[in-house]
Amino acid sequence: MSGIILVTGGLGYIGSHTTVELLNAGYEVIIVDNLSNSSIKVLDLIEQITAKRPCFYNVDICNAVDLNIVFTQHKVNAVIHFAALKAVGESVDNPLKYYNNNVIGSIVLFEVMQKHCVTNIVFSSSATVYGDPEIVPIPESAPLHAENPYGHTKVIIEQVLRDIFVANVAHDMNTQIAILRYFNPVGAHPSGLIGESPNGIPNNLMPYITQVAIGRRPCLSIFGNDYPTSDGTGVRDYIHVVDVAIGHVAALTYFKNKRINETNSNDKNELLTVNLGTGIGCSVLEVVQAFERVSGVHILYQFMPRRAGDVAAYYASPDLAYRQLGWRTKYNLDDMCRDAWRFQSQNPNGVI
Repeated sequence: MSGIILVTGGLGYIGSHTTVELLNAGYEVIIVDNLSNSSIKVLDLIEQITAKRPCFYNVDICNAVDLNIVFTQHKVNAVIHFAALKAVGESVDNPLKYYNNNVIGSIVLFEVMQKHCVTNIVFSSSATVYGDPEIVPIPESAPLHAENPYGHTKVIIEQVLRDIFVANVAHDMNTQIAILRYFNPVGAHPSGLIGESPNGIPNNLMPYITQVAIGRRPCLSIFGNDYPTSDGTGVRDYIHVVDVAIGHVAALTYFKNKRINETNSNDKNELLTVNLGTGIGCSVLEVVQAFERVSGVHILYQFMPRRAGDVAAYYASPDLAYRQLGWRTKYNLDDMCRDAWRFQSQNPNGVI
């Protein structure tokens, strides 16, 4: 298997793990990342894991001039688009920042792709698009009711991609688009070399837990203990980041096989929207307890008021991903906690 894949945000948490899986699968990887929430040292760590070094450009996706240079210098076969701001609370406080980076940045990227006749993309969407779901587990057919600006940006970008697909097919441009709505990625690469290492105070649960465990934070704040759940804390579908990364490679493999096996060019076009999740909901307290069990470290926590934009519970129906992509998760919650703790233990100050 071969081809040149451009990965936006490829030094970030999910992007770096996906880059590892792409390199291991035989792809050539071009990374563009503005390093706003990642470290250049991750490039060396990816090479240490895979014995291959991806090509890297310090480029912001909002910069069309720099993006054009990258596409001019490389014959890109497909794009995996991660680069986005993703903190729900921050998006509520500063929505314009999120619409500018996530939506406008994506449109700039899509315009550059169009200029260079690149019509294959895997988009990093989010289960946030479902908002407060009417039913769980959530199928892909569920209504989209994003409840915060971050989620709204994902809904908008998904619609832009659907419109691009229709236009491209009408103009006889073979187009393959996968929209992957994944739930809550946690954990780290089993090597302990790369993992979730946010700049500043973590916005996600697992890195906050590990930073409390290592002594970087005094206490875990749990936002809300009065939700209508088994223990009052929010329930999410936590999924190992390596499983998420493998899901992106599975989407590319599915598209490749479709191009090979379909004889009619119109049949090669595909717009695929799938959930990536375990199908199992775990509460915040259950995650804390699992972490304590595998690490042997007690986590001090305190309850805080609910955060604006958060919902009580959501978890995936992952059946379509299995039927379409042959993908299903391999790691359980203990694996996620164990790998996250290994990464934090080996990198007490994170990857800086």
